[in-house]
Amino acid sequence: MKKVVLVAVSVSLGAVALAGCGGNGGSDDAFDGKSADTIAADAVKATRDAESVRIAGTARQPGGNEIGLDFHVDEQDRCKGTMTGQGAKADVLQVEQSVYVRGDEKFWQNSLKGKPGTDAVVKQVQGKWVQSEQGKSGMEGMCDKQAFLAAMDSDKSERKGMKKGDTTEVDGQPALILEKKQANGEKITMYVATEGKPYVLKTVTEGGDAPGEVVLSDFNKKVDARKPAADEVVDPKEITV
Repeated sequence: MKKVVLVAVSVSLGAVALAGCGGNGGSDDAFDGKSADTIAADAVKATRDAESVRIAGTARQPGGNEIGLDFHVDEQDRCKGTMTGQGAKADVLQVEQSVYVRGDEKFWQNSLKGKPGTDAVVKQVQGKWVQSEQGKSGMEGMCDKQAFLAAMDSDKSERKGMKKGDTTEVDGQPALILEKKQANGEKITMYVATEGKPYVLKTVTEGGDAPGEVVLSDFNKKVDARKPAADEVVDPKEITV
């Protein structure tokens, strides 16, 4: 699942989401005639500088499996989120140095891949939060805000050819559209806030190998991540097979 979700992030939010800027045209009164490359650069910086952000989206893998994620993360590595894929669902929490994962039966079946004792383990962990230390959970990067967003700025060489579109709204917030058609047939659309800080509000990838969509919101809002009650937590060391 770690690899699955990281694919969703890199495809829907990463270099693809901000692959290129450059052209002029379109409606951008809020940006005083700035070029698309300047608008995109400002949007990347503002988004990465936010103290917290909610990232929610979907991406479709080449095999047809749809991946979903919805995470609220901050600069202190606090996070609360959900990920889905391959018919499975798991909730994730990170508080201080502890990571907690609560998956459904399908999630644990997929994770354990039919290893001996899988059924016994699933019975013990299903519906419970499985606790592990940061860096040892298999969820590295999932609760790291900068790791989530670093891919947005990973390949500056691709920042050519994006053009300004019209203005629109994303969840009620006015936004300027930046878009680009790739040589492989993909169409990339990015929505940048025109009021307040120029946050990236949404990215959409159409066509290509992994179409997807990501919406960013709740900038600078507190992440409501709290430790689960003790009777809801399972220590992996205490799981018997």
